[in-house]
Amino acid sequence: MLRLRVGLRVAAALSVAATCAGALGAVGAAAPPAAADSVRDGQQQVLGMLNVPAAWTASRGHGVTVAVLDSGVAPTVSDLAGSVTTGPDLTGVAASPTSPDWGQHGTWMASIIAGHGHAADSADGVTGVAPEAKILSVRVIPDRDDPGYSSYEREQEDRVQDSLAEGIRYAVDHGADVISMSIGYGSPSAAVRSALQYANGHGVTVVASSGNSGDTSSASRNGYAPIKFPADYPGVIGVAAVTNSGAVAGFSSDNQSVEVAAPGVNISAQGRDGQYWLVTGTSPACALVAGIAALIKARYPGLAPDLLAQALSSTTQFRPPRGYDQQVGFGTVDAAAALTAAGRLSTQRAGRAGVASAVNFGGGPASAAPEPVRPRGSGQLILFAVLAVTALVLVVAAVSRLAVLNRLRRREPEARPPGVPFAQPARPGYAAYGPGYALSGPGYAPPGSGPGYASPGSGYPPPGHPAPGPDHASASSD
Repeated sequence: MLRLRVGLRVAAALSVAATCAGALGAVGAAAPPAAADSVRDGQQQVLGMLNVPAAWTASRGHGVTVAVLDSGVAPTVSDLAGSVTTGPDLTGVAASPTSPDWGQHGTWMASIIAGHGHAADSADGVTGVAPEAKILSVRVIPDRDDPGYSSYEREQEDRVQDSLAEGIRYAVDHGADVISMSIGYGSPSAAVRSALQYANGHGVTVVASSGNSGDTSSASRNGYAPIKFPADYPGVIGVAAVTNSGAVAGFSSDNQSVEVAAPGVNISAQGRDGQYWLVTGTSPACALVAGIAALIKARYPGLAPDLLAQALSSTTQFRPPRGYDQQVGFGTVDAAAALTAAGRLSTQRAGRAGVASAVNFGGGPASAAPEPVRPRGSGQLILFAVLAVTALVLVVAAVSRLAVLNRLRRREPEARPPGVPFAQPARPGYAAYGPGYALSGPGYAPPGSGPGYASPGSGYPPPGHPAPGPDHASASSD
């Protein structure tokens, strides 16, 4: 139950994710104090929509550390007292944590994740999604109203993103189980990508906001919002914002970095000033999902990051008609259902534990087996080369011989005029036979005889037979 002991302020503007230079903010004009019941009812509605109270029967985040890479977290505010470890300030901006504008955004996010309320039985204040989790604050970006923001804005983007990469590695090395980043950049960074792989290799789940550019002219012109990083890196759970009815919020960026969604309109949070705010944007949506991830890690500490993401995305509510779209991803997360799914998935394989880069798998060079074949000398190599050349020459000769034989087989007879036979070689006593020539020799008709006639000899014609007539046939009558 939320009982406000201090004035409530309403953040009228969006808690905007970072621009390409790395800026963020969630600022708004102060409003008159609101009724406590309206804020309490609002928080209960958001937690109920995510089915968080049902999940609390199994896990409240005990033993889990969530690293909040943001503008800093005020460790002394009532609803976070005793839960915050302050890490380094990597912004390079000389701003004092005592400034009223230092760490505003980061404190909001931390209270949404792990606020534990205050007073007897924690009956007052904001209760976060994982109220027994701890917060590791790593400052990687200033708020827009931070005294050092103007100098930070002039920094080279490589320098800005290098600080984020350093913050990710610091969080991993100092015990973070979940990393929450309600920030965004317009371009990728090799250093950040490498740091995220480092986090994944050490079993750390990473959650990031997908951005607040859904209602920009660029989104209207292109049909989708500009992609923001780190939400679009592999292995990062990108979060969109929905209203309390489950419909996508108009400002929420729609692109393929979106994996799941959570409420992002008028989310109760405690500021660094100790007052309570209603914040709007994909930033609080990201913090809510990071809190649910903490509940799962507390229950199943060895669950690998990809299986945790699967537990979240496979059990969503308000799923799109086709199962996925760029506005809400796979739908709005359900904490209790995700915990149940995580229990099933935890039996498949455990999360990977990180190892030092100097570790040699398999025992290293000392454990390598001896060489199975002794090295060959130069004499053997020369012999093998000569044999290879000789074999090549023989192959070329054989191929050439086959080519010649094939050409001979394919040769066609010489063309000749129709009816004219080939000339035959002369034999002794015979003339070559050709057109218009008669054979001469003993027993052959002299020149002038028709072709095919031999000279008559003695006894021709036989007795009783007339000599043949001009038609070569004997006359006969019927």
